Amino acid sequence: MLKIYGIKNCDSVRKARKYLKNNAIEHTFIDFRETPVSLEEIQSWLRKTDIKTLFNTRGTTYRTLKLKEMNLSDEQKVTWMAKENMLIKRPVIIYENKIIVGYNESQYSENIH
Repeated sequence: MLKIYGIKNCDSVRKARKYLKNNAIEHTFIDFRETPVSLEEIQSWLRKTDIKTLFNTRGTTYRTLKLKEMNLSDEQKVTWMAKENMLIKRPVIIYENKIIVGYNESQYSENIH
């Protein structure tokens, strides 16, 4: 079954969930705040996508923590994402052996059946 990770009040997550519902695609929603994503899970996602796609540099958490000034290595970014799930771009959709990060309706229609 398809899994969608994110937070309930995120616009992109809401759009993705609405898309799935409107297209009658069964899914399980995992809220980062209620069920944090582990380091191991993030590492498994990174075997299917790259750090640039997964690491959220546009969010409030990134700015609040002043991570830009730290000039983090990819390894440090992974550690930070495990510690602060809000640094993960949302939504993250896991379907079969694929991962889609962010809201992208055309990618959804091509990859999710």
